[in-house]
Amino acid sequence: MILESMKTYRSFAAGDVILWRGEPLEFVASMVSGVATLSKTLEDGRTQMVGLLLPSDFIGRPGRTEIEFDVTATVDVTLCCFDRTKFEKVVQETPHIAQRLMELALDELDAARDWMLLLGRKTAREKIATFIEMLARRSNLQASFDAPEIKLNLTRDQIANYLGLTLETVSRQFSALKKDGIIDFADRKHFTLKDLAALRDETGDDADGGVVA
Repeated sequence: MILESMKTYRSFAAGDVILWRGEPLEFVASMVSGVATLSKTLEDGRTQMVGLLLPSDFIGRPGRTEIEFDVTATVDVTLCCFDRTKFEKVVQETPHIAQRLMELALDELDAARDWMLLLGRKTAREKIATFIEMLARRSNLQASFDAPEIKLNLTRDQIANYLGLTLETVSRQFSALKKDGIIDFADRKHFTLKDLAALRDETGDDADGGVVA
């Protein structure tokens, strides 16, 4: 495949800035491993995390000449990179690649809408439950799995920033979910999902994907 001959791999250590907001976008990339954050710094110096990048997520869009967010590795990250100009030419000439990019863009839009709902309407408990459910879903976990373990690649501070909560609230809600037998922590970076159905009940979403009034 033509993309195979174009790709290169880049590695970033935890804490490295992969791209700065406004920086010329010389490459587009797919996340191979690791977790990165998307964030913006406000005029008063506050930083707001606006998204997470997990394996298989895509960085950059054809036609964009600069990045709109700071992209930072939270753990060691490996990217599969493509020169932006060459990639755009392939997209124009290869319909199925263009279709796949459209699907990724629509997935990103859905995630942004979910995030707006999470920040604006959900309680602290629902926010934490939704965040954990998102990690479980992206890890391809099924309800039939027997207590799967999930790696938490964000600090409590980063989770608080992402969800618009305080550090104390995040810790308190994790403790409450543990007390209720829904999750159990092996350490601060790993937890076991003991009851996926109960977790979904805590997200505030009904069976049809809407919000319970």
